[in-house]
Amino acid sequence: MARLALNKSSLSKLSRQLRTFERYLPSLDLKRKQLMAERARAQAAVQRTLRDMRMLRESIAAQLPMLANHEIELEDLVRLKTVRLGEENVVGTRLPVLEDKVVDVRDYGYLEKPHWVDRVVEALTDMIELQLRLAVERRRGVLLEEAVRKVTQRVNLFEKVLIPRSREHIRKIRIFLSDAERSAVVRSKIAKRKHAMQAGA
Repeated sequence: MARLALNKSSLSKLSRQLRTFERYLPSLDLKRKQLMAERARAQAAVQRTLRDMRMLRESIAAQLPMLANHEIELEDLVRLKTVRLGEENVVGTRLPVLEDKVVDVRDYGYLEKPHWVDRVVEALTDMIELQLRLAVERRRGVLLEEAVRKVTQRVNLFEKVLIPRSREHIRKIRIFLSDAERSAVVRSKIAKRKHAMQAGA
């Protein structure tokens, strides 16, 4: 680290720097709080989606016990064809957003399959959508967690390192300058006294 210059220009520079740090810190802390709130919303969304998935499974198990009949071919009945993701900027963090999806339903003969297969198709489509939603929400959570960590590091850097160090440097320079000024006054008085004594002799 560079040695601290104990002079007025260094004091002025450090004072400006400290003002900048103190002006920047509240906005950084606000950003951290907003990101934490967004992270909490993302976590709640994940829990809601998991609950919806569980409820859908329970509903299907209760309504369609005939799914246990393995003689009816249901393999690859519904599959995800395409997904389109967008991007959302939340407090400077780019987060994915599920914009669109296309689910492909394989043709099946309405007369050769039981009537409840229609309900299975609906349930599978709903489950695909929930799984997509869950994947996007989890990704948002990971990105928000990373953003909160980075901003918290910056807040800590300002609060615990940069601002205290700047204040300490300013204090040292002021003490040094004050001592130098006092010393100059004392030297001036001594020189004046000597000059008066020499003039009187």
